[in-house]
Amino acid sequence: MQWDTKFAQRTSFMRRSAIREILKFTQNPDVISFAGGLPAPELFPVERIREAVDTILTTRSAQALQYSTTEGVNELRDSIAARMSRGGVQVTRDNIMIVGGAQQGIDLIGRVLLDEGDGLVVENPTYLGMLLAWKMYNLRYWTLDTDADGLLIDQLEFLLHYYPKLMYLVPNFQNPQGVTLNYQRRQQLVRLLDKYDCIVVEDDPYGDLRYEGEHIPALYEIEARMHGSTKLEGRVIYSGSFSKILAPGLRVGWIAAPLPVIDKLVQAKQSADLHSSTLAQWIAYEVGRGDFLKQHIETLRTVYHQRRDVMLDALARYFPEEVHWSTPAGGLFLMVTMPEYLDATELLQDAIAHKVAFVPGIDFFVGEAGWNTFRLNFSNARPEMIEAGIKRLGDLLKEEVILQPM
Repeated sequence: MQWDTKFAQRTSFMRRSAIREILKFTQNPDVISFAGGLPAPELFPVERIREAVDTILTTRSAQALQYSTTEGVNELRDSIAARMSRGGVQVTRDNIMIVGGAQQGIDLIGRVLLDEGDGLVVENPTYLGMLLAWKMYNLRYWTLDTDADGLLIDQLEFLLHYYPKLMYLVPNFQNPQGVTLNYQRRQQLVRLLDKYDCIVVEDDPYGDLRYEGEHIPALYEIEARMHGSTKLEGRVIYSGSFSKILAPGLRVGWIAAPLPVIDKLVQAKQSADLHSSTLAQWIAYEVGRGDFLKQHIETLRTVYHQRRDVMLDALARYFPEEVHWSTPAGGLFLMVTMPEYLDATELLQDAIAHKVAFVPGIDFFVGEAGWNTFRLNFSNARPEMIEAGIKRLGDLLKEEVILQPM
């Protein structure tokens, strides 16, 4: 059977995730991996989840093991809406749809908003999962450069003159760079999107994981305040997740959006999977009741803050002076930039041979860029492993820099 002749044409745009492929090589316990965006497994709230499961199966097993509505479990939606009701915005359960992890939410947003050839504005580099999810639409990309304060807002108005359909960004501790869009630029961004009638997807899986600096209001808060509104009714579609603050294996995320958008997303999700796991939703709800989630997030912040600092200190001691990196105020990642004559994909082969792994930056870029960059994750490895892994990479980089002709 010649299967290649039978697949739909849009599958020609599909690609495997570079990160998922690299993770296959890191299953060896001797490999120190900075490749995945993995939370620390030793911090998973196992006992609290066990207690939650016991409670759920004792008190509401008929509900938790049964089919549910596509929108999701009402109690969980109410809980999320309450967490998001801030800055004068009153989010309700009607604004919330539960999805199978934020990645499914991104996929569904593409289904209901994007036609083939539509224009999309993104930071460059940007989140690889979004690029994979929307690749099949053969979009026209307009890219924005970034600095330590996020995307360069001065470039945005020029791009918006082309009236793109959608903008996507990760404003807090961006994946892959770890940079955060500052408050002034968020205000300017919201004004420009309003002026040019452009929708924005605010993807915020890392917002709770801030280690220094002050909290910056979300785009949906800024937009509502700017319009004198108390409702989620503008042009911001917000994506959230429990993967980084509870456990990714639950596969529970959510989309918060104006009611017409939620209605279309519900229709798309019904054809995809009917609804997200009812049991997983009840677990997320039960675990998050009371003060536990707030306390657990504080624990994560403390541990990840330490690991970030260990990595930054090791980078300063072991990497050659020709190499630079970002300094994130939160999240899980930072990005390394090497001299332009070095290729991170080639370096990765040597790194794996020396039992250390990262993700080449080129996979996060639109266009021919980023070959001399790579992403490092600091949340998953313990401090002593971070120290050892960065030293291995530093030794490799020093050899590469020395070998280059003057």
